[in-house]
Amino acid sequence: MTTHLPQFNRALLHPRYWLTWLGIGLLYLVVLLPYPVIYRLGCGMGRLAMRVMKRRARIAHRNLELCFPEMSEAERQKLVEKNFESVGMGLMETGMAWFWPNWRVERWFDVSGVEPVKALLAQKQGILLIGVHFLTLELGARIFGMHTPGIGVYRPNDNPLLDWLQTWGRLRSNKTMLDRKDLKGMIKALKSGEIIWYAPDHDYGPRNSVFVPLFAVEQAATTSGTWMLAKMSKACIVPFVPRRKPGGKGYELIALEPECQPPLGDAEETAAWMNKVVEKCILMAPDQYMWLHRRFKTRPQGMPSRY
Repeated sequence: MTTHLPQFNRALLHPRYWLTWLGIGLLYLVVLLPYPVIYRLGCGMGRLAMRVMKRRARIAHRNLELCFPEMSEAERQKLVEKNFESVGMGLMETGMAWFWPNWRVERWFDVSGVEPVKALLAQKQGILLIGVHFLTLELGARIFGMHTPGIGVYRPNDNPLLDWLQTWGRLRSNKTMLDRKDLKGMIKALKSGEIIWYAPDHDYGPRNSVFVPLFAVEQAATTSGTWMLAKMSKACIVPFVPRRKPGGKGYELIALEPECQPPLGDAEETAAWMNKVVEKCILMAPDQYMWLHRRFKTRPQGMPSRY
């Protein structure tokens, strides 16, 4: 398949999108505020969301229960509460990623570990940039792209207006976007020495997945896409973590050490190794990970649901 990026057109001004436009306008106005104010608003919204999104709170709690059975109930509950503060901030950070000028993003970020990435790019070495689903995801992609522009992999949004807007926002600091199903496009880009932003940490269903451990879960459905991409492109793998500093002090983006010889024996071996990398990233900011996703929904045939 070929990825066709959404373009702005007059149909997006139809009354059916006016409510979405209103929400976008409000988000734009809110992120004009000083960052400490945005931080307090975002965390407050998250605490409110926890009371409203009760099903998602239960999913987050269950994921933590499955991954960290040794954690006490009080610790788990506290982590869910902090996680929902991050959910509120995630909305704010999406607006910051889309609407803030470069100087303002730079002002609130400390960046480390990107020099080895630049050195690999200078050698025309393709890089599979592993960005797990932190709630700081959009803002992390923006700042990374400001230092080393790459190509994002995404799922088109069902709302055409949001689909166009997220593409516009992400292209402020990156080269282009590829549909996550466009495997040929990804391999071609990696072989030509580009950075491909890729997230291998969600449950994408039984198709093209293998069952390998993740934290205390022995059989977590994990995409075999990492194995296919790395094997076919000979790309180096670079995980990165964009994490929020405590107390509204800003952010740090940390690129981990590149791995140019990952284990590629088979899909299971690569997926199990990749999940160890994902674990390391999550543990760097566990309260900021997207625990609301039903990560362990897909089970081996005949096995009961975990939720």
